[in-house]
Amino acid sequence: MCYNMYVKSIISDASATKRQTLSRRRISGGTYMNHNIVALIYDFDNTLSTKDMQEFTFIPSLGMSPTNFWKQSDQLAHQYDMDHILAYMYLMATKAKEKDIHLTRDKLAEMGHDVKFFDGVKGWFRRINAYGASLGLQVRHYIISCGLKPMIEGCPIAKEFFNIFACDYVYDDNGEPVWPSVAINYTNKTQFLYRINRGIEDTSEDKQLNMYMPADERVVPFSNMIYIGDGLTDVPSMKLTRTRGGYAVGVYRRPEDARYLVDEERVDFYVKCDYREDSQMDVAMKRILDKISAELRFEELSRQSSSIGDKKKG
Repeated sequence: MCYNMYVKSIISDASATKRQTLSRRRISGGTYMNHNIVALIYDFDNTLSTKDMQEFTFIPSLGMSPTNFWKQSDQLAHQYDMDHILAYMYLMATKAKEKDIHLTRDKLAEMGHDVKFFDGVKGWFRRINAYGASLGLQVRHYIISCGLKPMIEGCPIAKEFFNIFACDYVYDDNGEPVWPSVAINYTNKTQFLYRINRGIEDTSEDKQLNMYMPADERVVPFSNMIYIGDGLTDVPSMKLTRTRGGYAVGVYRRPEDARYLVDEERVDFYVKCDYREDSQMDVAMKRILDKISAELRFEELSRQSSSIGDKKKG
């Protein structure tokens, strides 16, 4: 099997099991959604950044190796039957206190300055935005990460994102963490796909999120979503996005890194984590945008044709 550019037949298979786009977008009463907003939704660690964000500055500041830090985090989780995300957040806060590191939001943001990215990431957003605009699409970029929001907000590419959903703390009067305010694990990443879909992006707003919303009032149809991730933590979001008619792109350093994403049909494309122009990622993303744009134009033409037929009947 060739992993250089894995394509799960998104064109030929679409009409069969995954994507009956016209019927899905059709709203009761004969009207159509006409959304041109496309959401590119990224995991962060090992998808955009070259390793876990804590490993650039925070863990070295403790005098620990990444292997030892994550081992202790896993031990905490097993000892207390604890969510792994809460375990690492707790360990960060306690280890920082032991080393007299004031882990304020500003300090975390400062650590985000040191995050390094895969080739082409910094120029990626402007280029993809321009390509989308040439097709009549408005591209929005989102992060859904198990990492820390202040670190992401402090990194060089933070300004490129329409919104960043990630873990964070409640901070005391001295600005130091006392409790998790948001903890995003592998499965609850999916709630943020619904938030993007509905345009309810305030994490504290639950009532509206769970109330009925007509399809024509939703901001980003799932069929206009593209989820990009590197591994197991992304599988629930990849599955939901594809099941609802969107797309998933798996990225790798080495083809064998996340082979199961291909074998288990979690992704439409499986490409190297290189975001430069004409890379596998660049070509795959542009083809997906081409397809979304073509489907929207098709639907508009169908709507106009139906409208003419209705007028003649009248």
